[in-house]
Amino acid sequence: MPLGWDQPADLEKDPALVPDPAEVDVPEALRASIQAAMGRYPEKRSATLPALAAAQRVHGWCSPEAMRQVAAVMQVTPAFLSSVATFYDMLRTEPVGSRYVYVCTSVACHLLNAKSVYDEIAREAREQGLEDCEVREFECLGACDMAPMASVDGRYVGPLDTSDAAELVSAVKERRDVLPGRGLQDSDFRLPWDDGGSASQPPGPPSPPDPSPA
Repeated sequence: MPLGWDQPADLEKDPALVPDPAEVDVPEALRASIQAAMGRYPEKRSATLPALAAAQRVHGWCSPEAMRQVAAVMQVTPAFLSSVATFYDMLRTEPVGSRYVYVCTSVACHLLNAKSVYDEIAREAREQGLEDCEVREFECLGACDMAPMASVDGRYVGPLDTSDAAELVSAVKERRDVLPGRGLQDSDFRLPWDDGGSASQPPGPPSPPDPSPA
């Protein structure tokens, strides 16, 4: 939770105000991204998540400056944006690195040894001196069919094994493509158990013994 979340509201503070667009310098590319997101929805506040994500890509995190820029374009208060940014796990409200590796350790991935995959990636990050990159467990990334998996700067890669950790970290550190052909959006991506486009079920836990009498 963000610092101060459990503190009472300061009723002596000035009311939250919508920033004057003329007083806030917003990078043109960021402004265009926010306006494009707003154009996709009938209600401008529906564009809050993509707008904050765009600002995070520019600033590396949802800093006060980033949220003030978004607020100026969307014409909402920074306080409203802060309430959203502190709720969603993929939005960073502290400067923890301009890049990230999120390893899913939720149910589907957990059953396929995801915690060990995360532990090995975290160990490799320390061993290789990976800097300016946040490496952490993530509750769910919604890609259960490629479990265990991770999001590397938004690119989904998997299925992963502990043996992939060294190369994954090395590629991030050297700014190379991470595990080419293993990314969900790669043109040649296919699951290991996918036979010519006809996917069969991935290997799972062994079946329980038959309780019926012989």
